[in-house]
Amino acid sequence: MSSSDLQRKKFDIVIFGASGFTGQYVVEEVARTIGQEKRTDGKPLTWAIAGRDMKRLQKVLATASRETGVNISELPIIIADVKSESSLNEMCQQATVIINCVGPYRFFGTPVVKACIENKAHHIDICGEPAWLEQIDLVYSGKAKEAGVYVLEACGFDSIPSEMGVVYTRQQFNGTLNSVECYISMKPGNDGGARLNFGTWQSAIYGISQSSELRTIRRQLHASHAELPKSKYRMTKRSVVFYSDLVRGWCLPFLGADKSIVYRTTVHNFEHRKQSPIEFQPYLRCGSLCSLICMMFAGIVFGLFTKCRLGRYILETYPRLMSFGYCSKTGPTRKQIATTSCRLTFLGLGSEKKSDGEAGVEEKPTKKITTSLVAPEPGYVTTPICVVQAAYVLLSEKDKLPQGGGVYTPGAAFCETSLLSRLQNHNIQFSVVDK
Repeated sequence: MSSSDLQRKKFDIVIFGASGFTGQYVVEEVARTIGQEKRTDGKPLTWAIAGRDMKRLQKVLATASRETGVNISELPIIIADVKSESSLNEMCQQATVIINCVGPYRFFGTPVVKACIENKAHHIDICGEPAWLEQIDLVYSGKAKEAGVYVLEACGFDSIPSEMGVVYTRQQFNGTLNSVECYISMKPGNDGGARLNFGTWQSAIYGISQSSELRTIRRQLHASHAELPKSKYRMTKRSVVFYSDLVRGWCLPFLGADKSIVYRTTVHNFEHRKQSPIEFQPYLRCGSLCSLICMMFAGIVFGLFTKCRLGRYILETYPRLMSFGYCSKTGPTRKQIATTSCRLTFLGLGSEKKSDGEAGVEEKPTKKITTSLVAPEPGYVTTPICVVQAAYVLLSEKDKLPQGGGVYTPGAAFCETSLLSRLQNHNIQFSVVDK
């Protein structure tokens, strides 16, 4: 995209789906921070919100003004609907960057990506649905490159913390990193803390239900990329359930998008940056054996119900019952959100010798490093911070992203930018625990 194309855009950022539960918090994060940013020509950034209902969008602005103390009640509003191609085109014609908060992306995401590419607007999502993410990469990466458009995927809690945690761990490791285990711990706040809104619940339902479809997409996607060399020193295989002394809790595999996103980043950086591959495995930490058993039971029930239409109907109709109170159509309260936090602990293993190329080092990994990321509530505080800072980086440091546009994961797009330090400056703290 040329500089003249950028100059013709009315708004630097448009938040689409601003009236959704997560969209509200993204609007508030932009309201708090956009005054700290400038365009590359030194002028203030301009922004707007978009959605299909004017009254709900006006209510979003009123709420954001009250919660942030920044009066944005007169902020421009764009009416756009995923069912109206012309309205999406009109929205994208006015925007340099679209932050797309409309999910589940399986149902509502693709028309927005298509409109962004056709109208030369960059697209950033907060999706955690692997099948949709990889389908977009498979179908639209070439088209995005031809248009000079960046489609940046999984820029919320799925999966910037994991991605930038791996980037940080690699930076701090003096040698060649072979593997990284990630342990995700939640610290519930007042009134039970950590809760989901209905949109996130729906995304989880259809993300899990797409496992067979995902295998087909993945075979096609992987066929278009180089095969990673396999080290003879593979990551230690854990039991499905195990106790970790590192995080002092019972753990089980984390079924979010993080593993697939980090893998795609590894493939890209192997092909384009000659980085030696790493293995990555995320786990979810449970505070007690009792909570582990409850979580496993809930997970089994959830997984079984996602396999058929009737089960998915029941999950969507009775979210509070089927999630054992974890999700509701009203979502968590602001008090629950404000008092919840999370920690990601990264255990890196590698060798002393530094790699001189993409093949890595065939030396037994005996050197360890432990790093951590401490962040606020993941869904509605950390996610807005991540996606908004990603948008600012895209606007100000496009020359540090892979050249020419395309579909990218956060680690592929942002590993050479200021995103990591920006997150540090916005309450997402990285540190070395043991080296």
